[in-house]
Amino acid sequence: MSQTITPGLVSLDVDLGADKAAVIRALAERVVAQGRATDAEGLFADAWAREQKDETGLPGGIAIPHAKSAAVSEASLAFARLAPGVDFGAGDGPADLVFLIAAPAGAAEAHLAVLSKLARSLMQDDFTAGLRAAVTHEDVVAIVRRAIGEEGAPAAAPAPADAPASSAAPAADDTVLIDGRPARIVAVTSCATGIAHTFMAADALTASGKSSGVDLTVEPQGSSGYQALPQSVIDDADAVIFATDVDVRELQRFAGKPVVRSGVKRGIEQPAALIAEAVAAAKNPSAPRVNAAAAAATSASASDANIGWGARIQRILLTGVSYMIPFVAGGGLLIALGFALGGYEVTANAANVITQNSLWDLPTEDITSQFGPLGQYLGSVMFMIGATSMGFLVSALAGYIAFAIADRPGIAPGFVAGAVAVLMDAGFIGGIIGGLLAGFVAAAIGRLDVPRWLRGLMPVVIIPLVASIVASGLMILFLGRPIATLMDALNVWLTDLAGTSGIVLVGVILGLMMCFDLGGPINKVAYAFAVAGLAAGSAENPTPYLIMAAVMAAGMVPPLAMALASTLLARDLFTPVERENGKAAWLLGASFISEGAIPFAAADPLRVIPASMVGGAVTGALTMVFGVQSLAPHGGIFVFFAINPIWGFLIALVAGTVVSALVVVALKKWVGRKELMQAEAPMQAAVAV
Repeated sequence: MSQTITPGLVSLDVDLGADKAAVIRALAERVVAQGRATDAEGLFADAWAREQKDETGLPGGIAIPHAKSAAVSEASLAFARLAPGVDFGAGDGPADLVFLIAAPAGAAEAHLAVLSKLARSLMQDDFTAGLRAAVTHEDVVAIVRRAIGEEGAPAAAPAPADAPASSAAPAADDTVLIDGRPARIVAVTSCATGIAHTFMAADALTASGKSSGVDLTVEPQGSSGYQALPQSVIDDADAVIFATDVDVRELQRFAGKPVVRSGVKRGIEQPAALIAEAVAAAKNPSAPRVNAAAAAATSASASDANIGWGARIQRILLTGVSYMIPFVAGGGLLIALGFALGGYEVTANAANVITQNSLWDLPTEDITSQFGPLGQYLGSVMFMIGATSMGFLVSALAGYIAFAIADRPGIAPGFVAGAVAVLMDAGFIGGIIGGLLAGFVAAAIGRLDVPRWLRGLMPVVIIPLVASIVASGLMILFLGRPIATLMDALNVWLTDLAGTSGIVLVGVILGLMMCFDLGGPINKVAYAFAVAGLAAGSAENPTPYLIMAAVMAAGMVPPLAMALASTLLARDLFTPVERENGKAAWLLGASFISEGAIPFAAADPLRVIPASMVGGAVTGALTMVFGVQSLAPHGGIFVFFAINPIWGFLIALVAGTVVSALVVVALKKWVGRKELMQAEAPMQAAVAV
């Protein structure tokens, strides 16, 4: 590997301009002048774009503007010791030590690791003092090369760039003790480029944790790869810190943990404050936690090779569903508001109303709204916006399934495959299959070893083009029509069940599915099935509305039942922490957030989950018996205006909640804890995932 810094890249005691833009441009020109980049303006533009996202000035008079750029041909460090210093956004004043970290767009891991070592060295006082005392350009080069391991003894970095940094606190005061021992905290750091801030934040948190007596372990997720923390360390942690500017990889590992979130720069500048907040969160039963549904929505990562295909497919599907839900929730509520304002018949001419009328020219014909022309117009607007949002349902599902497999290059072919599934009337099953096809094809193409000149075109042209042709072509030529036939048969079966006792069985099955894993894959399959059919509902075909009501009501039962049992019926059977969680579960359950029951299920799965399923089945059956319809896909009791009859919904919900609460209390009283301990261990692990 070539030298990352040379004397020609060093400037000592110079004035490169009055502002940081001038300094970055001057350093970019120096990199080009040394033949290590081809376009100074292109390198400056990439570094400046990164600077606009978050200023790179750091405490202690340091600045590290950095970027990956197609203009860079060789990983380089350009250094300037400024006189006078220039403001790079640090809170303690201008920077006099500035490194421009320039990495090629397709930088090898070895280069990225070297650049990351520099960032970690900047956290060491002796390193920065040496740079300020250096007399010649060669002195600077020697100091930096030793720090990054290119010359002489490698730098005494706290940990390798691709490994977690950790420290065990030798002593701790009472403020950081939990149950008489030092608090156990895990942290993840990551920045947009994964070169500099990621590792500086990791080192700052590690040092602060050591000085405060906290048992802190850090996982820096950099561009040169990362080493995942052992799951046992995460499981034993009292809380987690996410000092990140990008998504945490494999987020589901941390599901259920109290969490403190911040940008990566705060991890560098205020590590002690972050640690103190994490300790406080660990002691607070109402502290925010890593959401199980969000945790499931993580993209493919380096650890995929270590998990089975079943678990990987499950995670991929959950990612698609999680990204799909905002389209559904917003669109469904808007459709419900459209019906409330314009009446159920608003669908007949809503499109004509919004294109041919306005607030100043209200419709005068075919008025179906009880609020007159104004209600007709506003109802049409609400309905059409909602219907448009719902129209993205299958495409979003397919697009983000592909994203979970192939990252960003998979999004476009996934969306196209989803749109083709809609075109072929293949429904959400077609969207799932199309998304999987697009994702795997895009991932396969992305792994091809292509010439350097072609690499830049791969993610934006080649991968979307080929993956779209293959995935969508297979859907059109071979898969679309059989899937459409299957979906049509399923819809006919459900429609035939409406108005018969068979629909009650559907309610029971949906209720059981919603309560089995509390926001997990089975719960999400039932939910996706309900919302996918919602757009096809109408006064003549109410079956989708019946299914949606059963799914939403049953999903509300577990948290409400645990709240009822732990705060009112049998407080003495629950721990103080569970009683506090029970208070929060009232609101979570009322909002249709099934995950509110996860703390109870994680602690006592063989009692909580069966009890929840019994209540969910009761609620699902009763909503069908009462003919309850929900036009809204989310919101719980707060979308009462979109539920009819609301009295039937409430009776079914209360009945299931009471049944579940009584069953869990009975199980806790009469089923011995010792008899369950061995059986609970594997189920606790499953619930945590």
